[in-house]
Amino acid sequence: MRHLNANGFAERRTAAAEAKRQLLAKFASAPKATDPEMQVRLAAREAVAAAREARRAEREALKTAENERLLAEAAAAAAAAEIEARKEAEARQAEIANRVARVVADEAARKAERDRRYAARKARQA
Repeated sequence: MRHLNANGFAERRTAAAEAKRQLLAKFASAPKATDPEMQVRLAAREAVAAAREARRAEREALKTAENERLLAEAAAAAAAAEIEARKEAEARQAEIANRVARVVADEAARKAERDRRYAARKARQA
């Protein structure tokens, strides 16, 4: 291995020129865009990209359908819960109305019994 500081200016200059020539040669030997092999590679790359895009679109469609299904299920569950709550409220109202009717009927029966006793007592006194 050569010592870098031992190189003279001319040697460094020729080494740089040689590296530049090799880089240009590598670039010149690279296949051009009009080369049939490059066109085949480009077409294959575009086909892969199109397939990837199609899979992405399919995933998005499935995700959208799943979201819509979940929203529909949630709406149906909410409607069922609302109907159930309404039925429970109606049942409570009916129970309250029934209880009030029993209390009123009991009160009317007690009043009738009291009036009967009062009438019997007045009849005994007379």
